[in-house]
Order: sequence, then structure tokens, then C-alpha cells
Amino acid sequence: MTSQLFTRLHDLTYPIAKNIHDRNWDQYTNRIVTKLTRTLDHYAPITLDEMKCVALLDRMDTKFVFHIDTLYQVLANLADRYQILQIADHRIHTYRNLYFDTPQLDMFNQHQRQQRDRYKVRCRAYTDTQLTFLEVKLKNNFDRTIKSRLETSSFIEELPGIYDEFLSMKYPGDSQNLKPVLWNDFSRLTLVDRTSIERLTIDVNLGFSDGWARIGLPGLVVAEVKQENFSVHSDFMVQMRTLGVQPRRFSKYCMGIPTFYPQVKANRFKPRVILIERIMNQGGQNGNIHGTIR
Repeated sequence: MTSQLFTRLHDLTYPIAKNIHDRNWDQYTNRIVTKLTRTLDHYAPITLDEMKCVALLDRMDTKFVFHIDTLYQVLANLADRYQILQIADHRIHTYRNLYFDTPQLDMFNQHQRQQRDRYKVRCRAYTDTQLTFLEVKLKNNFDRTIKSRLETSSFIEELPGIYDEFLSMKYPGDSQNLKPVLWNDFSRLTLVDRTSIERLTIDVNLGFSDGWARIGLPGLVVAEVKQENFSVHSDFMVQMRTLGVQPRRFSKYCMGIPTFYPQVKANRFKPRVILIERIMNQGGQNGNIHGTIR
């Protein structure tokens, strides 16, 4: 049942984004970015340097998953509460991730079992600034997310020995056993609360690849409220409650892996796959990738 469910998700999205250079997917993502950019016109900018005070590498995370039509509505209500990260003239930025795991996908299985502590290891490229980092994320017993990162000179597709020291301090497994398993890219806008230590990341245009095939998740938004200490008084979370959008545990890595590795056990993620399918079919035109662009 699980593999069939992920196959259905794959069949739903794969014709839209058959490969990394698919023209229909590129047109769709460009139109989303254009409309979001117009929606953000009334937000005051904040620079990377100014945002250092809310780096929040040790934090509490609260995630929400919903349709992009809802995002336009929410953004229209929050311009006086948040500033937006602006780099040069760009307010929406492209991210590219490559996740590493063992041949047995041990880190994925940690998440499937909801093990504490659990890890992710990835290389991340911030394409607009041409910065790349090797990152290790830990979700600990206190439900805090702790991210450690090391700047690299280029995007890493393998893990050479020069990174063994960093990985040995941050990742408890054998780093020499790690291999690249999943590519992920998305468009992100970052909002910073004007009055509290809170950062909000909003991701759209999610795409996944195993290096050969590729899928995209049109219409899906993944928002994450990052706080020093959890507070329900976040203006964004108030908007979510008003609209009836509930917090959800969501991992891009854990949603992507079963699509390309059907042998894994992923029963715990079935409800999230059903949710994603429902959200993607929501929208003004029942899931048509151009239906939410007006």
C-alpha cells in the first residue's frame, strides 16, 4: 500500500517535471516567483548582515503545509509585522540541497522510527549568493533543532576526507559510509519578525531528484517558524490558526526518499502523502499547475 501511495504521488507530479530542464516546470516556477515578488512589494527589506541576530542555529521549529493560494492571502496581512530578506534585488531565493545517507538509509530510518536523537547530513547551495555549506542537523530529545555548518569552496557531491574532522564532531556515525541519495531544490522567501526573535521561511516550487528522474510538487507550500523558544503568539501562527491550518511535522528529505527508493518502509509518512496530494489538488483549477496563477 505504501509503495502504491508514493507511486500515485510520483504519477501525479512526474509529467509536470520530467527532468531538471523541463520547460513546463521552469515556466510554472518562474510564474510563481513573479507573482510572489509582486505580493511582497509592501514588505520592508532586511539584509543578511542585519539578520545575523536571528540566525537561530539552536531553535524550536513549527512547520505548516498548505496550498499557495493560502500563502498569497497570509502575506497580504503580515507586511507590517515582518521584514523580508533582500539580497541585491532578490526577495525570493533558490536553494539546492544534496542529502547524504548510508547505503541502508539509516538516517531516513531514524526518522521513520521517530528516534531521538536523529540527524541529517547535506550540502546546501545558496545560489543567489553562491555560498555553499556542508550541514549537519540534529533533532534532539528536547525537540530542538541544532544546525552545524561548514562553508565549502564549492558544491559537494561526494564527501572527501578533508571533511572527516567536521563530521566526526557533529555526526555520530561513520562519515566514510555516507553517499549522496537525494537532490532537492526550492524557492524560499525569509521573513524576520520586527519585534521578537523569530524567523519564518516559506518554501515553494519543491522539486526532488535521485540524479536521474525528477518530480515537482506544484502548489505546495512548506512554512517553518523558527523561534528561540516556542511561542504561540507568533503573528504568522495566529494567521494559520485563523485559517484553520494546523502545524504538521514535515521533512523534505523524508518525503522525497520513498518516491525514489520504493523498498523503504514508510508507513508513518502515508498520512502526509495523502495530505500533500489533497493540497496539490486543491487550488482554483483542481491541481492544474497554472490554475493558481492569475
